[in-house]
Amino acid sequence: MKVFRLDDLDAERAFEQGAYLRFLRERNFSMGLYALEPGEIDTQKPHGQDEAYVVISGRATLTVGDESTAVARGSVVYVPANVPHHFHRITEPLRVLVFFSPPEG
Repeated sequence: MKVFRLDDLDAERAFEQGAYLRFLRERNFSMGLYALEPGEIDTQKPHGQDEAYVVISGRATLTVGDESTAVARGSVVYVPANVPHHFHRITEPLRVLVFFSPPEG
């Protein structure tokens, strides 16, 4: 068993001064914590893996391909591999759990 605490993960991510912290990599999937503040630009590029986002706090708009949706705490969004996507219109500090399958990098 591996156990993680979101507050600890967010503190580690902030200490490393990055928007993304991968905290788990297993044979079939990986997980990370992604954080963006209001006014920040999401510069991510399409990924070679399917991914799912689970918003744990904050508010933003997520565009996937040519579709956009408002996301907030409790939103779960699937993004197919190789599809352009990004968060924008971030109005509250955004914290998102990210699941990749197969695992990233």
